Amino acid sequence: MKRREFIRCTGHGAFLTGLFHSMGISPFGKSVLQQLLDSLDDTDHVLVMIFLSGGNDGLNTVVPMEQMSVLHKLRPHIVLPDRALLPLPNTSLGLHPSLDTLHQLYSEDRLTIVQNVGYPNQDFSHFRSSDIWLSASSADEIISTGWMGRVLHQEYPNYPEGFPNDKAPDPLAVEMGFLSSLTFQGPTTNMAVSITDPDSFYEIIEDKEVDIPNTPAGNKLGYIRHVIHQSQQYGQRLKELSRKGQNKVQYPDDNPLAQQLKIIARLIAAGSTSRIYLAYLEGFDTHDKQVDPSDHTQGEHATLLRLLDQAIGLFLKDLERNRVDQRVLGMTFSEFGRRIVSNASDGTDHGAAAPMFFFGTPVQGGIIGSNPALHPDMTVEDNLPPQFDFRQVYASVLEQWLCLEPHQVENVLFGRFQTLPICKSTDCLSTATRRTRQQSGTTQVQIHPNRTSDFIHISFHAYGQPVFLDLIDARGSRIHTLLAKTLPKGTHQLRYAIHDLPAGMYYIRWRSLQSVQSKAFVKL
Repeated sequence: MKRREFIRCTGHGAFLTGLFHSMGISPFGKSVLQQLLDSLDDTDHVLVMIFLSGGNDGLNTVVPMEQMSVLHKLRPHIVLPDRALLPLPNTSLGLHPSLDTLHQLYSEDRLTIVQNVGYPNQDFSHFRSSDIWLSASSADEIISTGWMGRVLHQEYPNYPEGFPNDKAPDPLAVEMGFLSSLTFQGPTTNMAVSITDPDSFYEIIEDKEVDIPNTPAGNKLGYIRHVIHQSQQYGQRLKELSRKGQNKVQYPDDNPLAQQLKIIARLIAAGSTSRIYLAYLEGFDTHDKQVDPSDHTQGEHATLLRLLDQAIGLFLKDLERNRVDQRVLGMTFSEFGRRIVSNASDGTDHGAAAPMFFFGTPVQGGIIGSNPALHPDMTVEDNLPPQFDFRQVYASVLEQWLCLEPHQVENVLFGRFQTLPICKSTDCLSTATRRTRQQSGTTQVQIHPNRTSDFIHISFHAYGQPVFLDLIDARGSRIHTLLAKTLPKGTHQLRYAIHDLPAGMYYIRWRSLQSVQSKAFVKL
């Protein structure tokens, strides 16, 4: 990889880390990272997210079989044959015939289906709707941070200073694929490592240090060098884990999702303390050729669901054989669904609500939500209305699996959302372990008190170089620069009045030539 190509491929201010050339996986995002601390135990839960890019057709994935006559009228070009569906026991639903493994998982109470998930005032743009899902924003607001990035920043507020370290050797999150996403963008920096070719990455790294100019460009250069140094360490660590872990099933080379889950399974089996993974399967924008006109059980959508079904089945079997399946919860999501009425091109256009799958040993199993109500007189303008806001689903995962307290979930999602019974009752990490995580790394800035209505006192470090303090709102936007000057090496203090700020959460972002860090406070 050329130096200019490396820089071009970065996303959201983060750099790609090295890894796994032989597996053929390229970057799906950004870089810079974090980690997890203490040694693994059974309560250190792992979340694996699969993004179905393009907008999955829910009505041909989870089919309301009691409404087949209406479906034949509304979507004659793509409707599935009644006899080909895989009925779910004790329900009136059937799965697409390509989903044999998921059908079996449902019978084993290892699959939960949440019906009709979306958000109010659906935006039908791929890019905008993806940003809404990845940032957990409302349709009418722009947020520059990702929902999982805010979670990880809350758990590890000192990142990236002092990372990696002995207690936190691994990335906190790992992202797969080719595109940058917003998911792991925190208030200060990106919180995930993306997987790409380590050898090409290391080719651009030089050991020698060069003086950094005291200029705006020098500020950026210093940060880039700091990130690259961390990336080298993370890349090496991930390669070590790759050699240590062992896959106990064969993953097909022609299934791109399976190849991503193969890497994730190997890292988990190797004892990686990374807790969050994001994989993707693209191609769900099925405006045409969604089905084969001569056989509606075949076509582009059937092929994609077959890849999904195969990859999930092999992944779970691999986890079971490595005896780590109790620790892993999987979920699928897509930026939107498809229209109720099919178009004239053997496909469907951008729609609203769609089902989500949750899979693995930890799930409750079963169906959450009711079947969509369909009417024969519906038109191409009609959509499935969301029964559940996607932030309800996120809140459920954060509370039931990642063990956040309700007030922490509210801070992450900017509001309270009723949770759904997705996971079984499980033990969570101790308060002491969480406190250790929050204290890991190196503290460069502190705020006292962190809940107040009048003044905050900021204590921060300087190193005889330019230092910057910015006030950032909860959505990641800079409100004001409090300080931008060169200060002598040592600890400094600043008192700042917050009377005029609206109530809510804010961050003070500290920046030097080499690093960046932010700490939260609440204006009462």
